[in-house]
Amino acid sequence: MSSKSPVVDWATDWSHFDSKWVEDPFPIWKELRAQCPIAHSNRFQDGAYFPSSYEYVRAIAYDSEHFSSRRIIVRESKVDLQPNPPITSDPPEHTGARRLLLPAFTAKAAEKYEEKTRRVCRDLLDRIGDSRTCDAAIQYAQHIPVLVIVEILGLPAEDGERFRDWIHRLLEIGPVNPVVAKEALDEITDYFRAQVAIRRSKEGDHIGNDLITFLLNATIDGYPLTEAHLLGTLRLLLVAGIDTTWSAIGASLWHLATHASDRHRLAEDFSLLPTAIEELLRAYSPVTMAREVTKETSLGNCRFSVGSQVLLSFPAANRDPAIFDHPDEVRIDRTENPHVAFGLGRHRCLGSNLARMELRVALEEWLKRFADFELAEGAIVRWSEGTVRGPRTIPVKLKPR
Repeated sequence: MSSKSPVVDWATDWSHFDSKWVEDPFPIWKELRAQCPIAHSNRFQDGAYFPSSYEYVRAIAYDSEHFSSRRIIVRESKVDLQPNPPITSDPPEHTGARRLLLPAFTAKAAEKYEEKTRRVCRDLLDRIGDSRTCDAAIQYAQHIPVLVIVEILGLPAEDGERFRDWIHRLLEIGPVNPVVAKEALDEITDYFRAQVAIRRSKEGDHIGNDLITFLLNATIDGYPLTEAHLLGTLRLLLVAGIDTTWSAIGASLWHLATHASDRHRLAEDFSLLPTAIEELLRAYSPVTMAREVTKETSLGNCRFSVGSQVLLSFPAANRDPAIFDHPDEVRIDRTENPHVAFGLGRHRCLGSNLARMELRVALEEWLKRFADFELAEGAIVRWSEGTVRGPRTIPVKLKPR
């Protein structure tokens, strides 16, 4: 059965590609959490499980003995894809691969890109100008992380459209079309191979100051990175640095466009932004990862079979009433908020500091320019499918200050 065929029973035949799941997954997760906290589906090769509770998501995320990170996307069929360390690495290889990147993504490191992020946001808003309508996703949210990550990696800003195309093909089309996924990955790999060659020949701009050059000269345990490791890490940094953040920015703008009281409170009092950002991340967490079962094990009343996968939904965990009071309500002044939007365990998102900074700046600059806005009449908001969930279109009506 195709993963996109309509689901009849979510507990025994779930699919995260079903239109109901894509458009509004929260009622589905709520139902599963109450009736079948670990659902199963045979739509995917070797089967796949879906834990919907915080407890089970956390347990699996911390258990690398039974659950491997080598397959991080639930697909219709197995695909022999190249590794992207450290996200696809298990211990002990994971430790060195992650440690290498940590200094580039500390809170202090993220601060270095705040002014650049503000300039990007202001330039995008200037292009919108005095228009009374725009698409907040296409004209704003989707550009911000692209133009920040090119600064970090030392890539040409004009290549942004190529990056967006690769992400669409890899993360939205790719999970149900392995040919498209492989083509996109091959193109990304060839692109970075060329960028590495430029740096090795010491030609071009930014040589010596960007993260690609750093990785090219880096070592783990005294050995330089293999080409496969280097290119895999660069693929990861590009894709993970863009889609997750633009989805979070877009979802936040969608929420504010559809919740006037929250919009007005934030526009009038930016001191609410820190708690608001954490709550928006909790409520609209964009990232769902996967694990592959490598050893038979049990959790609750569920037996996990070797070779199957687990859709590890941090967004579902963030809606668990056992952890969060009134989890389906967005409370921008929520102070107790142990959300897991950035994941759990050794694979917790490296770029969380950068993502938080970009989200804060993006909302600040937007609200300075457009304190009042709402969905345009007849607006169709399209949400992405697959590993990362976020609004791909947000048609809004603008009311400049």
